[in-house]
Amino acid sequence: MSLARIATITSSVVAFFLAISKVIIGVITGSVAVIASAVDSILDMFVSIFNMIAVRVSESRADNLFNYGKGKIEGLAALFEGLLIIASSGFIAYTAIDKLLHHKTITDIDFAFYVMLFSLGVTFGLVMFLNYVAKKTDSLVIKSDAIHYKTDLISNGAIVIVLLLVKFTGWYQIDFIISIFIAIYIFKEAISLVKDGFTNLLDISLDFEVVEKIKDIIKKEALVVDFHCLRTRQSGHRNFVDVHLVLTPDMKLKLAHTIIEKVEEKIRKLDDNKIWIINIHADPYDDSMMNQMQEECG
Repeated sequence: MSLARIATITSSVVAFFLAISKVIIGVITGSVAVIASAVDSILDMFVSIFNMIAVRVSESRADNLFNYGKGKIEGLAALFEGLLIIASSGFIAYTAIDKLLHHKTITDIDFAFYVMLFSLGVTFGLVMFLNYVAKKTDSLVIKSDAIHYKTDLISNGAIVIVLLLVKFTGWYQIDFIISIFIAIYIFKEAISLVKDGFTNLLDISLDFEVVEKIKDIIKKEALVVDFHCLRTRQSGHRNFVDVHLVLTPDMKLKLAHTIIEKVEEKIRKLDDNKIWIINIHADPYDDSMMNQMQEECG
């Protein structure tokens, strides 16, 4: 089982237990902040389950129907997760405003405080683990999950502070006011998830730093005269690279093949955790102007 799949299973289990505990405490105490956090944890659970399925599908082999694999499902998962979080932020804001207008109070603050403190500790541990897995795998799904639970960590910390303030000041309205700010923060983080998922589905290029390293590899290859039509994209744990290399017209096919293999091998070593799908076309002259006129690099 891959590290990414272990991470999604772990986050699903953690979200389930946190959701159950927060729902019970939220109903008992009447705290909007706790109820808001409970709703978010329920969504976390379903999102993590969806992410677990997405990672499994993304890691499956390419086949006759899906020649380039199914990595795009990671972008779809991030887009879905972001939209779901946006919906939850709207629900949290609505609930907070409703209770504020109807002057509802919080009961049994101590009980709520200890549960939220426990939740804060568990969420912190989960965020650290997801950040570690995200760095190791560079999975968009795990990155999305890490950002998602980071918002939980911030909101849980805010709720702990809110409960303390209500306990010592008696000003219960601060619970609802802070909940609205939590909703705004969650909405802001969700927008970044939607953007990442959307751009991934639109075949955004690899990170600028990676593209520059690919260019350096090609430029340092002694027998490569020039290059053009460099295109990159990412699909799940697969990186795609297309490029035209300009070689001398009289170069023998065997030597040209050796040069292309050397370039491909150096590019693959940029990230051993990725599957690299590299397509290099050898040109006897620079046909970049002709390709620009045709608006393609075939």
